[in-house]
Amino acid sequence: MADYKITCSSTVDIPAQRLKDLDIQFCRYHYTIDGTVYTDELDSAAELNSFYGKLKDGALPTTSPATPEEICALFEPILSAGYDLLHIEFSSGLSTSWKAAQEAREKLMKKYPDRKILIVDSLAASSGYGMLVEIAADYKRRGMGIEELRWWLEDHKLHVRHWFCSQNFMHFKRGGRISAATAVAGKIFNVCPILDVNDEGKLILHSKPIGKKSALKTMVMYMHEQALDGTRYGEKCYICHSMMEEDALTLKKMIESEFPKLKGKVEIHPIGAVIGSHAGTGTVALFFLSQTNRTR
Repeated sequence: MADYKITCSSTVDIPAQRLKDLDIQFCRYHYTIDGTVYTDELDSAAELNSFYGKLKDGALPTTSPATPEEICALFEPILSAGYDLLHIEFSSGLSTSWKAAQEAREKLMKKYPDRKILIVDSLAASSGYGMLVEIAADYKRRGMGIEELRWWLEDHKLHVRHWFCSQNFMHFKRGGRISAATAVAGKIFNVCPILDVNDEGKLILHSKPIGKKSALKTMVMYMHEQALDGTRYGEKCYICHSMMEEDALTLKKMIESEFPKLKGKVEIHPIGAVIGSHAGTGTVALFFLSQTNRTR
């Protein structure tokens, strides 16, 4: 049985160095601001400072996934070196990257018919996607074969919960994630909508608490209701944010106080430029593993 490599996309919103340490290569998304196309550097502090500075100045970026040709360029050196390949892709409910990865697979299977190229649609985003990729790497390290891991991911990927709250409505409204009425109400009544990712990998509006403090408490409440083993939750928990470090630290403190058996401390990561293009500044997100699958 051939050894295999895991790959992913740059939208995982976890440190690039961690992917390197896990021997996981990734294909890069792109974003465009004022006619200039940039390649996602994943977690470069200089890039993020520049990117969010442009957003604060009113920039409205657009994004594009890696092309089939770019994904082939990622896959082919791995295949030519004799490895099989398991690619975990960003949610098909939020991007066409799943289709691009499938096109790359079809092309390369003709050239490398003896290699396995398996593509998993994560139905996940941001650091929730990153969490799933890290879990996959851990199972690989413990000896799980490529086929078994592929089916484990298919069976468990919907257990990764995503909760996002934001008081910046422009980018969510522009992307159709919240309605114009919700955006107006948010500005007038201090509504801080909470969104989640459903079983189709799509970002949907879930609830509308009043005020940022209430939104953070509501997300902790959701974790109480859903986390694997409840307050005895013993797995990873991630928070990511777009220029909201103080709120991220507040949420971290709340979770570590109420879930004392976490696997390590809560990790805080910046939301990268690609996800940030759609979330804008002012977003805080929470990720953990749940007892049951996500639903609509």
